[in-house]
Amino acid sequence: MPFPLDHLEYLVGAAEAIQRMASRPALPPFAPSAVDFLAELSKRLLGDAEARAYPDVIAFGFWCRKASVEEMRRPYGVLKNRLGRGLAFHVAPSNVPVNFAYSLAAGLLAGNANVVRVPSKNFPQVGLICGAIRDVLARVPEIAARICLVKYGHEKAATDALSAACDARIVWGGDDTIRAIRQSPLPPRAVEIAFADRYSFAVADADRYLELDAARVAQDFYNDTYLTDQNACTSPQLVAWRGHAVAAAQARFWTALHARVAGRYALQAVPAVGKRAAACRLAAALGGRLAPAPDNLITRIAVSRPCSELIDFKYHSGFFAECAVAAWDEVLPLCGPRCQTIACIGVAPGEVAASLVPHAPRGVDRIVPVGRTLDFALVWDGHDLIRELSRVVDCM
Repeated sequence: MPFPLDHLEYLVGAAEAIQRMASRPALPPFAPSAVDFLAELSKRLLGDAEARAYPDVIAFGFWCRKASVEEMRRPYGVLKNRLGRGLAFHVAPSNVPVNFAYSLAAGLLAGNANVVRVPSKNFPQVGLICGAIRDVLARVPEIAARICLVKYGHEKAATDALSAACDARIVWGGDDTIRAIRQSPLPPRAVEIAFADRYSFAVADADRYLELDAARVAQDFYNDTYLTDQNACTSPQLVAWRGHAVAAAQARFWTALHARVAGRYALQAVPAVGKRAAACRLAAALGGRLAPAPDNLITRIAVSRPCSELIDFKYHSGFFAECAVAAWDEVLPLCGPRCQTIACIGVAPGEVAASLVPHAPRGVDRIVPVGRTLDFALVWDGHDLIRELSRVVDCM
């Protein structure tokens, strides 16, 4: 089979290695060589002084520690007669720098060789992680033959070739990306996992929030939102408040967040204008009211109630809708099929789940404390990546 891939940019591996990958035997899930590679990569990243400037890189390094991987393995018990599917082709999202590394790790832990299309934008985090991978692979030849990281634009011929060669395709990046990638056929037995456009929101108990460390909560919320410019599906787009002291809690929360954002986040001209336009559209459609602010770093639109239409007006770069509710089940209109994560401020995730789950919402895959929305797990958007990227040899 011809591989028109020589002209692509290879951050790890080479074009000829992909042809060999397609015929390499699969490994069992959580193979010692894969676990050891991730452990060495963790040490390399956590010991990198330059990487410390990027919380998302450090978070990934912490995630792939050996103890962390062993903890993730525990729920799977004995994976008898299970092997990776073979070659996994990953299409990482263009706007979340570190996602490609988590997807690669999941593919390795499921037992596969992996070709990952990394973001085409020049994120420094991508360079740091790829450099660390190259350093570690020089000492782990077994895993070196199972990783290829490539960068290319919209060359359909490359996507056609990689899709035709793979046994599993994992597509991150939203509905438009999925539709475009699906123009490239898969082999009949190949499987696909696609992560479509999703949205997330936060719930906050005003009275309990006032008892918390405002700076710490602001740091956690900043990490959930501004670190990815609100482009991640996990980033809250709305905050629903409950309690007696909502006004006081809102004033404290947004003031603390502004103190965190100022001097750390550079708002670009285009999204600055875009936020104002989005605010006008939301106000005109749903009667929202723009909250006063010292600048445009945080844009808040107060609405009277949570409704499903709110998500049609979501934006990024520090754009938030906000409302008050009397009970958590009032946020159910937000919990449609596209809803992914609920971040909890001053309220336990279990308390929110107890109010929502009996109503069987069609969406909501995760309910987590604020500051944890970006925490990657091997079960994501309802997909068990280990089981779906591997197969069972059934013995009767």
